[in-house]
Amino acid sequence: MKAIIIISTYPDKKSIIKISNELVKTKLVACVNITKISSIYAWQGKIENTSEYLAIFKTTNKNKKILKEKIKSTHPYDVPEIAEIDVLSINKPYLDWLVSSTT
Repeated sequence: MKAIIIISTYPDKKSIIKISNELVKTKLVACVNITKISSIYAWQGKIENTSEYLAIFKTTNKNKKILKEKIKSTHPYDVPEIAEIDVLSINKPYLDWLVSSTT
């Protein structure tokens, strides 16, 4: 089984906490790490300098398509970031936990 990380940014903690709890409960993800970040980006002709929350979703290859669809359908942004990171190396005990938490 292959581990996959999906990252996305959210405008507030409330929106990411809600979806994260649902995703862990339904076993689409084993874990979601959430951290506050500062983001600078161009949006609709303006430079934005805002605080956001970065979500790191940890799952398996078999769940990634459904997870991406769930993030897209529940995300508060018009154009959400949904980036996949292939995990090339991961320690076996953690991978075992991740797999058992998503099956």
